[in-house]
Amino acid sequence: MSTLKRILALDDEPNMRRLLEISLRQAGYQPVIAEHGRQALDILREGGADLVVSDLHMPVMDGLQLLQAMQKEGLEVPVIIVTAQGEISTAVAAMKLGASDYILRPFDLETLEIAIDRALSLSRLKLENQFLREEAHGEDGMIGQSPAMQRVQQAIRQVAPEKATTLIVGETGTGKELVARGVHQLSPRKDALFVAVNCAAIPSEMLESELFGHERGAFTGAIKERIGKFELADGGTLFLDEVTEMPVNLQAKLLRALQEGVIERLGSNRATAVDIRVIAATNRDPMQAVKEGKLREDLYYRLNVFRIDLPPLRDRSGDIPLLVSHFLQKRQASISEAALFALQSYAWPGNVRELENVLERACIVCGNSAIEPQHLPADILQSSPLPTSPSGETATAVLSLPLATEALEKKLIEAALRQSKGNKSRAAKLLDISERSLWYKLSRYKLDDEPAADSSH
Repeated sequence: MSTLKRILALDDEPNMRRLLEISLRQAGYQPVIAEHGRQALDILREGGADLVVSDLHMPVMDGLQLLQAMQKEGLEVPVIIVTAQGEISTAVAAMKLGASDYILRPFDLETLEIAIDRALSLSRLKLENQFLREEAHGEDGMIGQSPAMQRVQQAIRQVAPEKATTLIVGETGTGKELVARGVHQLSPRKDALFVAVNCAAIPSEMLESELFGHERGAFTGAIKERIGKFELADGGTLFLDEVTEMPVNLQAKLLRALQEGVIERLGSNRATAVDIRVIAATNRDPMQAVKEGKLREDLYYRLNVFRIDLPPLRDRSGDIPLLVSHFLQKRQASISEAALFALQSYAWPGNVRELENVLERACIVCGNSAIEPQHLPADILQSSPLPTSPSGETATAVLSLPLATEALEKKLIEAALRQSKGNKSRAAKLLDISERSLWYKLSRYKLDDEPAADSSH
């Protein structure tokens, strides 16, 4: 199986064709030779090529006509024009039709290699720029100081320098893509592309083409060749979100790509080598997905070289103030203590993504004022009742801000005690207060006489 770059070289002179073939083979490419533009066009339609080296003057179809035909048919392959010293104006015309570069004859092997390398690099850069325009980037890191998030951050730092395939497991909205981006940003591949594919969001019949690309005519509607996400991520990181939603028959092709480091486009039998780091994610229990036949067992073990488990937001409510501060800072908004208390008391089935959406809505509703409980959705207030005064009256931010503040402070202390397993020194550090202040507050809220195991009550 060849993984060399296929260079299509065309010239009407037999001696020149032979020279090009020898030169390209010597430079480490796979040469494909044609006599004129029409023959080259057929080759591009059928088997494709990574680059074209074309003479300007040929019978049947010359270099300019070939460029026009490629443009019309959407064959996006870089073209280098070979021209004589007195034909530079014609070469410029070729550049306007989409040619990547031109070289003057006679040329040596080094000149040809430099031109090819430059054209291939420019072609890839064009693809990357197009991808970056189309893809929206998320946050660069994870927010949270809870022990659970500290473990996640430590895992990111541990695995980032390695090439090990990584599996991220967590509920919807917990930030699996943020973790994957964090791994990429701390890895030696950080300067290359991070390419994300949501396997659940793409129709199953289109997913194979999305991942591996296709040749022109590979299926109905494939009017031009397309590079897949594997090739696009070459040198970088490919993130496969919701990998358990990938059709089982396609999982076999994914497994082969991971094991052998090569892929084949749809409609092609030509193998292409790819150097990528794969990070996969799922919101399912992966072993349960294996038992249900949704995930191949051999693929699971190939993906699960290094696993990162993301905690749901309800298990790290102490991080909610940090997350709220982060999201509101971007909108230059503020929030009352009572509203923050309500947010911390809610279970957040949609996790961090739901929190961000709720805050975005609240910012719209509250206008230029601080977010108050009345600006939050009813289901949050219903499931997260505000603290009450001794008389049973609801303590709103307007009527009793001190009461709401005390309730929030007590809740944060209880959370810190749970996370530190009753260790007062560690709890004080989590709360960013002195141990003496913590003991005072424990006495004030009558929490000092509770055993460590029951510190959450």
